[in-house]
Amino acid sequence: MRIHTGDFVLVISGKDKGKTGTVLRVLGNRLVVSDVNMRTRHVRKTTQGPGQRLKYEASIAACNVMIMDAKTKKPTRIGMRMDEKGHKMRIAKVSGEPLVKGKVTSKKGPKAAPLKGQEGKESREGKEGKEGGAAVQKVAGPQKKPFWKRLSFGAEAVQEGEPFDFAQGKEPKGQVTDHSVPAETRIPESFSHGRGS
Repeated sequence: MRIHTGDFVLVISGKDKGKTGTVLRVLGNRLVVSDVNMRTRHVRKTTQGPGQRLKYEASIAACNVMIMDAKTKKPTRIGMRMDEKGHKMRIAKVSGEPLVKGKVTSKKGPKAAPLKGQEGKESREGKEGKEGGAAVQKVAGPQKKPFWKRLSFGAEAVQEGEPFDFAQGKEPKGQVTDHSVPAETRIPESFSHGRGS
């Protein structure tokens, strides 16, 4: 295919006839052109975000577009010519000028709408940082202990000497109780049930 990504093209047939745009992607014999053949996709709301309508460009057939000549600003057919180094190059049939491939700027996806109740709750520090005021620094939170150390049980808790208060789930200050199983309630190593003897 002689039309490449980044070329400025004119739509010559179909419902978008007369529109111009940049080729975003080449998909075999089909092209995705910016702001041409727009479709709407409805996204259902989820727990992570609200529902929304996404607009995107669907592909069109490559035979429905013509490349625009940069010099004459008219649609033209594409010819091929060899340059001084022996490389093939594309030329515009109308003016004979070489066609230079343009660059495609990455198009950002649609911005999700804010959740209900969070529309105007941007912090003042964040606004100052965006407007060029005082710089905002993020501070890391305190280091969290593993949950078994927060529950304060086992040999590690006894060694650390963390008190346990039974009313609030913590030991009283200055007292460390032994949470091991008493000797009377332990199962002996050689247990005999007495059946079959």
